[in-house]
Amino acid sequence: MPELTPGLALCQAFYRDCVAPVLARSFPELAHSAAVMGRGSEVLGFDDELSRDHDWQARVSVFLAPDDHGRRATAVRSALEARVPAAFGGYPTAVEVVTVRGYFTDRLGLDVDAELTVRDWLATPEQQLAMYTAGAVFHDELDLHAVRDRLARYPHDVWLYLMSAGWWRVHPEGNLVGRTGSVGDELGSALIGSRLVTDLVRLCFLMERRYAPYPKWFGTAFSRLGCAAELTPVFRAALAAERWPEREAALNTAYTRLAEQHEALQVTPPVPVAPVRMWDRPFTVTWGDFPGALQAQVCDPEVRRVVERWPAGGVDQLREGLWHQRFREPLLRVLDW
Repeated sequence: MPELTPGLALCQAFYRDCVAPVLARSFPELAHSAAVMGRGSEVLGFDDELSRDHDWQARVSVFLAPDDHGRRATAVRSALEARVPAAFGGYPTAVEVVTVRGYFTDRLGLDVDAELTVRDWLATPEQQLAMYTAGAVFHDELDLHAVRDRLARYPHDVWLYLMSAGWWRVHPEGNLVGRTGSVGDELGSALIGSRLVTDLVRLCFLMERRYAPYPKWFGTAFSRLGCAAELTPVFRAALAAERWPEREAALNTAYTRLAEQHEALQVTPPVPVAPVRMWDRPFTVTWGDFPGALQAQVCDPEVRRVVERWPAGGVDQLREGLWHQRFREPLLRVLDW
């Protein structure tokens, strides 16, 4: 196989050397944008030698204004098919011609020409938002950057709600690490501990206002967060512990570190944090009422409606399970929207 070129660099060179010249020569007055987004490890910048074993292409999406797309999309496609080589850099090529609105409606089920609603945000999987706000824009005459900027962060009150749900997911199972371990079920304790580590890592993404990607790159993306250097050894200790007391201690340390990270955000009044023993059992759980503090700061009435119905984070779990936009309607029925 050819020497590895990072996928985004390959696609950018393909657009620059093959696609842009055709558009400039055949349609010199035609405004367009061009980008690579969506599926693929290269979009997140995590591609490597192994990534080339399937679906590896020099590709680009060309965006036209709605009127131009209606009148000229067929001619543009024909010109590109006739003049763009079938291979570039040793890889197959692919070019699509779309509109900005049509592209995001098809991929995410979101009408980016309208104001996005709370239901839009909560029914759109985080990993999808990660994929369509990553990648690269190579040329932009149609405000594609502005659309991506709108999608790049949760609105403030939605963000507060999702963080509250994340904290709520951590607390109820904290004592179960010790409870299962105390009856000799170290495997069960380790499985619960692993789930708690996953939930704490998701909180890290939320607190740094970064979208978590799909599982293949979840840990790799975490390693690039600002908190990763401090927290990675703690999470590894929790995962590697062979006995529940060590696992419990590592998880309590992680919780305390994330509590400090929350305080640095200054989005709520200070939250007291202390070790507690639920029902006086001999298992220590660190606790602070972060869900209550965050929910108290939510002002948007639609978000408050969700808070009152799903304070424990059911929305987030369902978003992960129903990852494709075609599953949105079943999810919204669950939410009674």
